[in-house]
Amino acid sequence: MAHPKRKHSKTRRDKRRTHYKAEVPTLGKCSNCSSAVLYHRVCPECGHYRGKLVVEKKVTA
Repeated sequence: MAHPKRKHSKTRRDKRRTHYKAEVPTLGKCSNCSSAVLYHRVCPECGHYRGKLVVEKKVTA
């Protein structure tokens, strides 16, 4: 393995890390109930995915 001859400065280290940041997840609309849903996930409100019922939701009254 290569070893650095001199220590990299904090500025140089931080410049390398500028792209390491958290991204806001992209949200879509559920085709059944129009609530916000992460892509490629079952809707937590109604249990539909791509227009089909996948998970039965219990009704609490």
